[in-house]
Amino acid sequence: MTRNIFSVVLIFFSSLCYSDEKILSITFSDAAALAVASSVDLNHSRSSQKIMEGAWKWGLRAYFPKFNLIVSENDRLQQFGSDSFVKNYGINIEQFIFDYGTIMSRKMERMEIDLSAYKISRMADEIAEAAIAVYRNVLSSRAILDIKKDTLFILEEQRRILKEEVRLGLALEADLASADISLADVKIEIYALRLESAEIEKQFAEILGLNYLPVLNEKIDINRPAVISSLAANFAVPAAASFAKEQNPDLIEARHSIKRKQLDLKYASRSWIPSVKLIGNFGLTGESYPLTRYNWSVGVNVEFSGPWIQNRFNVNGGWELSSMGKFDKTAAVQNSLTPLPEPALIYGKKQAAQVLALEKEKYNDALEKIGRVAANAVEKCVLAEEKRILACESAALGRDRCRVEEIRLGLGQITRHKLMEILTEQTQREIGVIQAAIALLEAERDLERLLDLRPGGLDDFISSLIIIKNFRSEK
Repeated sequence: MTRNIFSVVLIFFSSLCYSDEKILSITFSDAAALAVASSVDLNHSRSSQKIMEGAWKWGLRAYFPKFNLIVSENDRLQQFGSDSFVKNYGINIEQFIFDYGTIMSRKMERMEIDLSAYKISRMADEIAEAAIAVYRNVLSSRAILDIKKDTLFILEEQRRILKEEVRLGLALEADLASADISLADVKIEIYALRLESAEIEKQFAEILGLNYLPVLNEKIDINRPAVISSLAANFAVPAAASFAKEQNPDLIEARHSIKRKQLDLKYASRSWIPSVKLIGNFGLTGESYPLTRYNWSVGVNVEFSGPWIQNRFNVNGGWELSSMGKFDKTAAVQNSLTPLPEPALIYGKKQAAQVLALEKEKYNDALEKIGRVAANAVEKCVLAEEKRILACESAALGRDRCRVEEIRLGLGQITRHKLMEILTEQTQREIGVIQAAIALLEAERDLERLLDLRPGGLDDFISSLIIIKNFRSEK
């Protein structure tokens, strides 16, 4: 985390100092850090999270005594009756001993805050993933554009030779016209690719929060083998399925949701538990200053609330000093009973239990599904590697064929326009290699996301599986 922040700050100041020269360069990890740092939505969510954390901390106030100051003066003048001058100063103190509702509310709030923090973490990961995906798209579009430009250069050279052959009567005008059409098609494709590439690069710069797109250090390695070989896939499939059931982000979030529903059911089942408070009062009264009468009392308040009955019970006792200078003991008992306050609450527990059962059922379905998805993701990586190998072999055979066709052209067995068509076909094979290499990277990253691994973490995961397998074989 600290390293990412440091790299973002370094990149930011470098961009300020050398913005005109555009010497800034970034890797995949740099792009991810920049995208996370410049995301407005993520920064807003983090600010909201801090506010929630602060509000929850201040919620501890509910466990401490509550003070209520009372100041009143009632000076009443009457035309026929006696005037009265009453002055009251007092303080009330409440300290809850046990309140199940307060305790459960705090737990629910804490759980919501933890879930929110986890969602923010996932949001940051998704932003980073989006930046890396666009990074790959930029590399892919540039590589394809370079291949098209190289092809155009070769075709233009062939067209120049063909034109000379037509002038010498060694080729037909129809071949030259067909060559011009082929060249025009390639130029249109290049123009479309340039527009598409420019749009992707502009989008990438916006995601990074930069005014221009920096130099990209990463390259597409078409010869990079897959992390998971066909042999490793045999033991990687069950391991990936098992690991995904434990670490998959969607399942972790579902487990958070189940815990929250369990807390809701617990709260609904125990809402009948009474709350207990200690209450203390102290007051000064009199008709003139200095006030000569005072009183104090200490009591207990018990409150019970359910769907069928609501009861408030209060008992207190204390001392009182009258204006005559005599002490007097006081005691009071109050009881308030309300029948059928909210009968509909009897369905609260049933509803909470039903919601929890549905959540568990959905989780079990997701758990079974994620195992299959992880197994399929491993097989997808193997298939992507096979596709990359076949694409490379096809491109290599295509290059050999192009050399053979050049020899046949020299022998007069084919026309130059036919050679141009073969060269155009080879272009599609070279593009297919780039696309296959990108598809392999995407398949492996999809598997890493299922297993909640960092970018590149799949290599360490497979290496650990191989070590475990070898250790078990030796035993």
